[in-house]
Amino acid sequence: MIDRRLRVLRAIARHGTVTAAAEVCRMTPSAASHQMQALARELGVTLLEPDGRRVRLTPAAHTLLAHGETLTAQWERTKADLHAHRDGDLAGTLQFCGFSTAAATVVPPALDRLRGMHPGLRLRLREAEPARSFDLLAAGEADIVVVVATADIPPVSDPAFAQRTLYDEPLDVLVGPRHPLVGRDDVALGDLAADRWICSNPGRAYHQLVTVACAGAGFAPDIAHYADEWDTGAALVSYGFGVALVPRLADLPTRHDTRRLPIRTPPVPIRRVIAAVRSGSQDQPAVAAGLDALREVCEALADRLDAV
Repeated sequence: MIDRRLRVLRAIARHGTVTAAAEVCRMTPSAASHQMQALARELGVTLLEPDGRRVRLTPAAHTLLAHGETLTAQWERTKADLHAHRDGDLAGTLQFCGFSTAAATVVPPALDRLRGMHPGLRLRLREAEPARSFDLLAAGEADIVVVVATADIPPVSDPAFAQRTLYDEPLDVLVGPRHPLVGRDDVALGDLAADRWICSNPGRAYHQLVTVACAGAGFAPDIAHYADEWDTGAALVSYGFGVALVPRLADLPTRHDTRRLPIRTPPVPIRRVIAAVRSGSQDQPAVAAGLDALREVCEALADRLDAV
């Protein structure tokens, strides 16, 4: 119902280039460029201007997007109102998207609750990084995303999305069995400033999380090894090749001999986990049921989050 070209324009606004927006929207750059040219001709305004290797939106484009966000949110609310005219239990497909820890710890129990309460609802989960999750949400390829709040995701003020905090998760230090900090009760992140670190590859949310946390403690981590999987990272830590930060809810392979040490001395690094939906869709019964299930699961995790 809403002009699909607005989705392309929104992607350009977020990613800064037609090429990047085309990749997000699953089309060729020439097709995306053609759509923007056609839309500009129809409206009689200029939408994009060159800005070095990137493009910037004109004031007219920003005005168009603002109205487009309003129309899109209203359409989502319309779909919610129309559900009152349907008979029977919830049906259709509810699509979740989450980063690794949430995809393993939070979303599956929520799906299990939904399956028991609404057997006619088809449930899908896709694992993805936070920035990619929002792209899928904007494209209608996800209905609910569960992500870590990072600088790469849209701000809470973005009118295209409705965001809510699910929980704040402490980060613990992961060290080998012979590390000098083992047995200490007053561990501070700054105590590891001289250590070598194991971190995920640049561009991933966990990499950003680690570097920001260390900066907050007054140092830049000396990253010796890059590992995107907990199995690899824990193996390296167990053999003394470095230390790592690990989220409190992350389940590590038990075959690796490591020690998880809670950080008790401020600053205590945390990561905020949020759920996001398209603005206006939160009142749709299936989406509302999914958000309720996530909230209930996260409330049940309170003891694990507080454990030290």
